[in-house]
Amino acid sequence: MYAIVTIAGKQWNLSPNQVIEVPLLAAEAGSTIRFDQVHLLADAGKVTLGKPFVGKAIVTAKVLEHGRGPKIIVGKFKRRKEYRKRNGHRQGFTRIEIQSITA
Repeated sequence: MYAIVTIAGKQWNLSPNQVIEVPLLAAEAGSTIRFDQVHLLADAGKVTLGKPFVGKAIVTAKVLEHGRGPKIIVGKFKRRKEYRKRNGHRQGFTRIEIQSITA
């Protein structure tokens, strides 16, 4: 069984007991969250396609932790102008575990 779900503006292919990192969500660690924007639901060869969402389909997930990704260095440079700028950025994420997919 798997489902295609929109989480934080991005689409994810999810199955039960899967652990994924999604963009930072406003939820406490250890809490349970539900996603109702399910675009596709597949179970034992039977595929249900939503227009745009599958009605009454819900994906339940548990928030494991919040964290920050690896540091990305952003540099700006203009030749012959003695201009150099260097910035770093770390994107926040939420690690969730998919508990169930219900139709």
